Amino acid sequence: MNNGGIHMSDEKSYTADSLQGATDFPAPNNQPLIAPEEIRLQVEALSAYYGNTLAVNKVSLSIKTNRVTAIIGPSGCGKSTFIRCLNRMHEVTPGARVEGQVLLDGQDLYGLGVDPVDVRRRVGMVFQKPNVFPSMSIHDNVAAGYKLNGVRDRRLIAEKVEKSLKNAALWEEVKDDLQKPGTSLSGGQQQRLCIARALAVDPEVLLMDEPCSALDPIATAKIEELIHELKDTVTIIIVTHNMQQAARASDYTAFFYVGELIEFGETGILFTTPRVRQTEDYITGRFG
Repeated sequence: MNNGGIHMSDEKSYTADSLQGATDFPAPNNQPLIAPEEIRLQVEALSAYYGNTLAVNKVSLSIKTNRVTAIIGPSGCGKSTFIRCLNRMHEVTPGARVEGQVLLDGQDLYGLGVDPVDVRRRVGMVFQKPNVFPSMSIHDNVAAGYKLNGVRDRRLIAEKVEKSLKNAALWEEVKDDLQKPGTSLSGGQQQRLCIARALAVDPEVLLMDEPCSALDPIATAKIEELIHELKDTVTIIIVTHNMQQAARASDYTAFFYVGELIEFGETGILFTTPRVRQTEDYITGRFG
């Protein structure tokens, strides 16, 4: 079945209209109460398209400062598309477009005259697979943002590289090998190197798109520990298909299904007493 351009599985009859019309649970966009001064990102009626295909449908969401927000839901439900809209990566895809607002500390990131490059500095991103620059050393991978912006102060760059690698819990492992290629590191180390590179330009928000899906359990545990440490200084949004990871690593969780935000709340509450039947069905493994 096709619902407004969003692909809907034949296995379920859930629709946004049926959810909103039901009487045994609240509307799907029910939000936890967050004081305005505690909101880092405010998403208002965000819709994302690939050509004429609707991938994310009128999502409104408040992201709390210095907290970890997890985005969960089955494959193809719009999770990755949604976070790519938060730093204007979605518009890089030919034919893609966004409607609605994304406010970072009150500034509309899609406003007239806003530089997408500056948006992507303020809202950094770590992808599913480590994307280290293969021709660059460990040092130069972290320093890439500064060099691209014409910064030539070697002392400043060296300080930033060390600080970023320490923040990514990688410094002790690589401090004597900074001139080795970034590709010489293990998969888990490469992912932490990508995190260090994102942190080097002092982002206010860090987006992480299934950052542990290609990693072994030990490397995954290190990334999760790192996420816990980083939230003191940066607001984190993590897309994950692993509900145990969402429960361990996040303060808030948003459940998406076929491009709709179905439920959003504090992680402990959403996983133990979800307000929407569809959320309960998903987290208990009845579908997805």
